[in-house]
Amino acid sequence: MELKRGSMSRRGFLARSVTGLVGVGIPAWFAKELVADSEQETAKQKTPVQPNDAILIGHIGCGNTMNGRGRQIAPLAAAIPGVQYVACCDVDRTNCQSFARMNNVNRGRELTQFSDFRELLARRDINAVVVSPPDHWHALIAIAAMRAGKDVYCEKPLTLTIEEGKAMARVARETNRRLQTGSQQRTEFNGRFRMAVDLIRNGRIGRVQTIECRLDTSNPRGGPYQVAQVPEGLNWDFWMGPTPSCDYVREKCHYTFRWWYEYSGGKMTDWGAHHLDIAQWAMNMDESGPTEVERTSATTPWNPPPNAYNCHPNFVVTYRYANGTTVRATDAGENGVHFTGEDGKWLFVGRNTIRASDARLINDPLPNNATRVPSHTSQMANFFDCVRSRQQPLCNVNVGHRSATVCHLGNIAVRLNQGRALRWNPETERFIDNDAANAMLSRPMRAPWRLNMFDA
Repeated sequence: MELKRGSMSRRGFLARSVTGLVGVGIPAWFAKELVADSEQETAKQKTPVQPNDAILIGHIGCGNTMNGRGRQIAPLAAAIPGVQYVACCDVDRTNCQSFARMNNVNRGRELTQFSDFRELLARRDINAVVVSPPDHWHALIAIAAMRAGKDVYCEKPLTLTIEEGKAMARVARETNRRLQTGSQQRTEFNGRFRMAVDLIRNGRIGRVQTIECRLDTSNPRGGPYQVAQVPEGLNWDFWMGPTPSCDYVREKCHYTFRWWYEYSGGKMTDWGAHHLDIAQWAMNMDESGPTEVERTSATTPWNPPPNAYNCHPNFVVTYRYANGTTVRATDAGENGVHFTGEDGKWLFVGRNTIRASDARLINDPLPNNATRVPSHTSQMANFFDCVRSRQQPLCNVNVGHRSATVCHLGNIAVRLNQGRALRWNPETERFIDNDAANAMLSRPMRAPWRLNMFDA
């Protein structure tokens, strides 16, 4: 549901908005909070922005379809008062050109187009960038942007490796830049995930014993795919960037990059970056992580031929935390996060539903003195609020790094398959007494790319 007042009176708008939210399964007490939050945020956005105070942004990684994440989030940024797109960049010329023509982004202005992100970042007038290329490019581009004095909105998963996340967090500290991770479940979807976290943190189901993160469906199988001629306008060498050089295969590029370990991490980093993020949030573990990770099961043996999707088709990964909670990541079950507490109590939250073993667990309002997590109703608006205020975004670089770390730990356990739990120290961010696992915290980068190449 989208809250739009039109010509309606304020009282009528508020009442109708609350009724509409209740109609889609939001309890009345939380619906009133959501409407109040939206009203406050809308009022803040109505403050006139002087032309000299506009935030000028560039977009890096345009995507090739309207279903691509880059093209979904760009209009959200462009719609915020005082935010103006001035440039876009993609290694695929066709994608860059079509992005520049999007009326809900360019607002009738001509966007300057680039094929090299470094040239876009060299523009001194650009204040912030939206980064949404394939995962293997996130860290290098975000680090270069922060070194160039830009604030960054970076799509999830924040990184391809754990070492990349540590580097991004360090550079954010050194440059005092703001980085928001695109884990929009913390803000959007009518606040269902935020409400679930508030209920869990306030003991609504007692001590949380298990959390099951259900990651949609299994990774697709496919291939081997044919080597093909590089399409006109695509700089395939630049697209590969820091990853190993290989022949062009259409299924490696654009959206389906996510089913190859070279460029992404399959469902574990796709949906896991959302749902494992919610598990971390609910446990108040945004600055920490598990102490053990174990491959419970996975499709084996897995030795795909060259040029075939190589992410494990099926998996269950078990994490154990110092607080006694067990978290499972699985590709089975209804998409969402299932919390199991004491005395048979449970709560399930997905993007379109929230329900519990007893409806009163959700419908009864939290007391006035309840612990509440920081809130906002828009991930993108929260980012630009912080660009102006210099506060930290709700899903800042540390949050994004730690949530991505949980995903990477799971993939390391699946791929390494040592038949036992891997012990993890969330303080040192190293495996304990396991050289093979520690070797997978980073990956070599193909020259001339290096993780520290943009350091001063």
